[in-house]
Amino acid sequence: MIREDVRNIAIIAHVDHGKTTLVDELLKQSGVFRENQEVAERVMDSNDIERERGITILSKNTAVTYKDTKINIIDTPGHADFGGEVERVLKMVNGVVLVVDAFEGAMPQTRFVLQKALELQLPVIVCINKIDRPEARPLEVIDEVLELFIELDANEEQLDCPFVFASAKQGFATLDLDKQTTDMKDLFDTIVDYIPAPQGDPDADTQVLISTIDYNEYVGRIGVGKIDNGTLKINQDVALVNHHEPDKMEKVKIPKLYEFDGLNKVEVKEATVGSIVAIAGITDLHIGDTLCSLDNPVAIPFQKISEPTISMHFMVNDSPLAGQEGKFVTSRHLRDRLFRELNTDVSLRVEETESTDSFKVSGRGELHLSVLIENMRREGYEFAVSKAEVIYKEDERGKKLEPMEICYIDVPEEFAGTIIQRLSDRKGELQGMAPTNGGYTRLEFSIPSRGLIGYRGQFMTDTKGNGIMNTVFDGYGPYKGDVQYRKQGSLIAFEAGEAITYGLFNAQERGTLFIGPGEKVYAGMIVGQTGKAEDIEVNVCKTKHLSNTRTSSSDEALRLVPKKVLSLEQSLEYIDTDELLEITPESLRIRKKILDPTMRKRAQRNK
Repeated sequence: MIREDVRNIAIIAHVDHGKTTLVDELLKQSGVFRENQEVAERVMDSNDIERERGITILSKNTAVTYKDTKINIIDTPGHADFGGEVERVLKMVNGVVLVVDAFEGAMPQTRFVLQKALELQLPVIVCINKIDRPEARPLEVIDEVLELFIELDANEEQLDCPFVFASAKQGFATLDLDKQTTDMKDLFDTIVDYIPAPQGDPDADTQVLISTIDYNEYVGRIGVGKIDNGTLKINQDVALVNHHEPDKMEKVKIPKLYEFDGLNKVEVKEATVGSIVAIAGITDLHIGDTLCSLDNPVAIPFQKISEPTISMHFMVNDSPLAGQEGKFVTSRHLRDRLFRELNTDVSLRVEETESTDSFKVSGRGELHLSVLIENMRREGYEFAVSKAEVIYKEDERGKKLEPMEICYIDVPEEFAGTIIQRLSDRKGELQGMAPTNGGYTRLEFSIPSRGLIGYRGQFMTDTKGNGIMNTVFDGYGPYKGDVQYRKQGSLIAFEAGEAITYGLFNAQERGTLFIGPGEKVYAGMIVGQTGKAEDIEVNVCKTKHLSNTRTSSSDEALRLVPKKVLSLEQSLEYIDTDELLEITPESLRIRKKILDPTMRKRAQRNK
């Protein structure tokens, strides 16, 4: 049976090419919202961090109705750290809409997501977005996209894909650049005409592959997946199996069943072939599980989720200022919260260590872990984290392997030399160099993942904010040797107390300060950065001794240079292997692992 009344699509693209804005517009024009309803921009980005940073972190399901066809749409993340999300959701759909920026053209992540779609033999609609930009070059971008298709060995059918030109912001799409339109009708029609309808046998044994997990405080785990065969009813007894775990076999009941309608989940009694459904109330449901009939339990094959490449230690905060600002501070709080995150984030790994106060957390990249840290901070958690480290492996001969990345960099020509120098120091190898439009040069490097840790801030400084850097994971390669991360030392507070202008004035001659007057400090806390390679201890709590003789200069006001305020990402980039970042809902403090100066020197000597 072919379900002509349903289409299942995913919207895929490089970061910031306009996927979420496009979904917004499709929702608006399909009549999901009332005439007078106030709608926030990027309505699909429901998480606070997503809204602030303007990036999608979790894939979201929605559905619109166009004429008589229900179109299930999945909005996917574009950032490389969340590539695991994209891989999984493509299993649920019958075709994809590839969004490409009319100015930037095909970018590294465009290549990654398109490759995944072509491997699964999915039909592709190319949507050239942002054609209203003054510097847009849609015709050149078409050629770039077709070249990319050829590079990725697309077949004849895939090469013959339709191109739609759109401006998601202005709310129109057209098949012909010379023909002006005022709505998204052309894109809707292309989706209905070009994307195949889901097929399956409604009378066969039930098969549903769970591709995403959502979590809700009230109903617990919610599994989202597409019905491949058969029908699914409320209270039906089904078998829970997994392709990668042949021994797994559980009998479960379907307590609640939902379908998507606009931004809401609607409860239904039953659903049939081709429907994307959400199932709530099964506690032991994981990504990659198949729900199937008890008579014929056959698991649907599912690709393994990409392994994490970077790890950090999350530990209980034991600084002198611990427990003053956070709501959740104990190891039990920390443990429960980290293991709860595993309910929804499948690319994350949490391991217990020898110490009960410390947990090893592994993820796909720095951004992946920093989003988790930021979420925990907002929820009122207080803890400390170590520097991000890459996860090494060994080959069959016992040789050390490390994760490698392909790094694409677009910079103005005058900065290319500096960037090549910087990345060579970090064990990067230049693979290609070519001029691109607007006086920019594209550099391609093969570089170990650890070479990129802590580099983004430096990169922005080196390119005066004009560079664009994108990375794609490139498997494991032989260990490239040691990398020196930070050439400058730290300014370390000598004693506990409150920072005073006089003490800070004397300290600022030694380097850049991270704190201002009136802030609490403790011995071993890092208060700034020096220009030299070694650490310097400074007394920022020092007061001026008053004498009964007045000098001509004594009444002059002390002028402080404004302090350098580090964001969470910058702090994570800054810390070295012997330092920790203390995170509370209100403050970020960098400190040495060993606070006592004598013990610290002893530990360095014994290295």
